[in-house]
Amino acid sequence: MKKKIIYSLVLTATILTMGGCKKFLDVNTDPNNPLQAPESLILPPVIVDVSTVVAGGSFSVQNTSGIAEITSYWMQQISLNQPLPQFESYKFTTGDGEYSFGDIYYNLMQNIKRMGDVAKANNDHSYGVISKVLMAYSIGVTTDMWGDVAYSEAFDGNLHAKYDKQEDIYTAIQAMLDSAIAENQLDPGLSVPGDDDFLFHGDMSKWEKFAYALKARHYIHLTKAPGHDAVTQSNLALAALDHAFTGTDDEATANFYTGSAGQETPWYKNTELAQGGVVLGATLIDSLIARSDPRLPIIANKGSQDSYLGRISTSDVVPDVTIYSTLGYSLGGADINDVITTGASAPIAILPYSELEFIKAEATFRVSGAAAAQPIYQQAITDNMVKLGLSASDPNVTAYLAARGTLTDGNALQRIMEEKSIADLLSIENFNDWRRTGYPNLTIVANPEAGITTIPRRFQFGTQEVTSNPQPENTNVKITDRVWWDAAP
Repeated sequence: MKKKIIYSLVLTATILTMGGCKKFLDVNTDPNNPLQAPESLILPPVIVDVSTVVAGGSFSVQNTSGIAEITSYWMQQISLNQPLPQFESYKFTTGDGEYSFGDIYYNLMQNIKRMGDVAKANNDHSYGVISKVLMAYSIGVTTDMWGDVAYSEAFDGNLHAKYDKQEDIYTAIQAMLDSAIAENQLDPGLSVPGDDDFLFHGDMSKWEKFAYALKARHYIHLTKAPGHDAVTQSNLALAALDHAFTGTDDEATANFYTGSAGQETPWYKNTELAQGGVVLGATLIDSLIARSDPRLPIIANKGSQDSYLGRISTSDVVPDVTIYSTLGYSLGGADINDVITTGASAPIAILPYSELEFIKAEATFRVSGAAAAQPIYQQAITDNMVKLGLSASDPNVTAYLAARGTLTDGNALQRIMEEKSIADLLSIENFNDWRRTGYPNLTIVANPEAGITTIPRRFQFGTQEVTSNPQPENTNVKITDRVWWDAAP
């Protein structure tokens, strides 16, 4: 069975949350021993949780997988060489959603809320900005996976918080990000982030860009949402992108994993040999081979037969898993023989610049057509290849662009989404993009869980949430149901 790592800073976040559950009399308080943790102690574990558990999909408890890993199975980018049923065959129960949902609500967002409250009380506006940006990111991921969820009453001690409509949460996200941007113009306060800010080291201009990047992400999510127009959403995304990240130097990427025991990057832990044989999927590998993609040797390692071979999802278990290709070391992959450990310190993209480039290409196509989007699309591909260590003048790169770089009204959306899914490999956004565009083209696996006839489109709620806070919105939810913005064609 799979066994995952627990990070000390994530554990610290849990302790902070548990401590916050106690109620103290507001008397006889020793000012030298404050009961409320300062923002500088709350922020580091929050960022580690966002990177490791949410973006990285890595858990240590109950041998379970996080959101990013589960959706990567569903998107057929990875595959598990273990008997069925499992996540890639769409086995998903209320118990499977327990830890992802619980961590986001009872750990991550509670601590973000706590940090924001302290910042507000102390007029520490820089921490106030950060808390709003991270809350927008976290509740955005939550509602994208689960649909209608508790938000407006979720953090005030109400054990039976009502569920808000996803449409209303999206409106709240944009308002929260606007508030963060406005607050960033205020005096930062007496306490300001520095080394405790693992993402931007106190550079508040980058946190403001992060806010605009999240605005663009959430605008483009609504291209087929009921009551929303794709062109309008695209124009809103383009306006936000004008103020967002301008390159890989200021993207939201966690680059603090040392690679030492207990500090490995999440995908290293997700794909090491002890995880039971997590390898790259045939859908991914076959597409890279078919297109002669020069990124193949970087994205994937050859298997023991000296060839690139992806595992077909839900296929029979093989006795020698080393025949399959594994995740490239520079992307966090672990050596299948536990010999090479260079991937253990690889960064994790929370919101990379490449995502914004492809949002811009998509939005430009929707507003102005394929010819206008083409140079943006080509630059996005080139930038990703350069980021991975290739040269823009490499003949293989130029040949790839010659073959894949021309957009037409008929192929533009498909190609943009296909290239985005490679540039943002293993990202939760691949699942969001597939649901709203239908690309990349995927077919249901050969051996799905009984009763499942389509690829999943959402998560079920955790058992604890269903039993402790029963709501119409979390009862009898199926993974093939659609969330609000994922309207059926």
